[in-house]
Amino acid sequence: MDFELTDEQRMFRDVLRDFVDREIRPVAQDWEDSGRYPAEIVATMREMGLFGLTVPEEYGGLGADMVSFALVFEEIAKGWMGIAGILGSHSLSCWLLARHGTAEQKQRYLPDLATGKRRTGIALTEPDAGSDLQGIATTAVRDGSFYRLNGRKTWITNARYADPLPVLCKTDPSASPAHRGMSVLLVEAGTPGFTVERDLPKLGYKGTESCEVLLDDVRVPAAQLLGGVEGRGMQQVLSGLETGRINVAARALGIAQAAYDEALRYAGQRHAFGRPIGDFQAVQLKIAEMAAQVQAARLLVHWAASRADGGHRVDMEAGLAKAFASEAAMFCALTSMQVHGGYGYSKEFVVERLYRDAPLMMIGEGTNDIQRMVIARALLSGTASIG
Repeated sequence: MDFELTDEQRMFRDVLRDFVDREIRPVAQDWEDSGRYPAEIVATMREMGLFGLTVPEEYGGLGADMVSFALVFEEIAKGWMGIAGILGSHSLSCWLLARHGTAEQKQRYLPDLATGKRRTGIALTEPDAGSDLQGIATTAVRDGSFYRLNGRKTWITNARYADPLPVLCKTDPSASPAHRGMSVLLVEAGTPGFTVERDLPKLGYKGTESCEVLLDDVRVPAAQLLGGVEGRGMQQVLSGLETGRINVAARALGIAQAAYDEALRYAGQRHAFGRPIGDFQAVQLKIAEMAAQVQAARLLVHWAASRADGGHRVDMEAGLAKAFASEAAMFCALTSMQVHGGYGYSKEFVVERLYRDAPLMMIGEGTNDIQRMVIARALLSGTASIG
């Protein structure tokens, strides 16, 4: 049992912290307020090789272990969670391609995705289907050597930059159960009928776009069927969401840590009644509870990641980490705001942004209620255990 990072992981974390302190923290507030896309930050992430996190080394990627993967999202989210989102959807899609793509699909896309020359995302959610992915309405009908793809996707991160964009659809809408008729098609940018219609207005998660996408009779070559076999889309996506939930859990941990850091700093700087507010028991109780939440979340995130590195299925572990860390993020953001008093409500202080970013972590990559169902089913079926 080892609760410490390896020397290599620690060095990697330090490089990430330096990057965040140098290029993200100084601009996050102003760029979020102005709605400016962080192109310069994306360029640096390309230079660092971060777009190749989940791309195997044989295709030019980092092939990072899952603990290092989690460290990337924690450290970047501490500086600006929206930036972590740019990498998150891309990394999930790269993982899907590396794990399930045909040899030709891997060779065609992974080298450019590893460098960030190409970027990608994942198109799952629809206006009428979120947690219930089997309820999607997007269809793909085979037409000779092509599929005709029709439907609408929403909340798509990287939609304007994705090339290709993996789209979950129904290739056999009559299949029962529905997941047996679901597939993933890789839609290349510029394909006629593929339109990014609008950016969705959001409470937080700024910096990256979240878009609604229209698929109007899009002709997709049959060779773009992920894995080359119909009916495996749901299984492919669910396997990818295990790593996606580690990513979201790590982002939540970053928010929680940042909120705690801001509260601790402010408690030592702000004076009331002639002494620092950190001298008052009411503030001390808040600091202590935040510290416990942050460290418990960190242990769950790293446990889930290390289990994945061991080759284990981690739907329960990732679900536990994601549910707990996201609620810790929400708790710490609100508690830090309370420690800051009136200033916590001001956009001039970082904690206000953390408070707006935190709720998405409880929703994205499967709501926390869905996570608890996954956890309970794994425990009740005996496929996982605690203790």
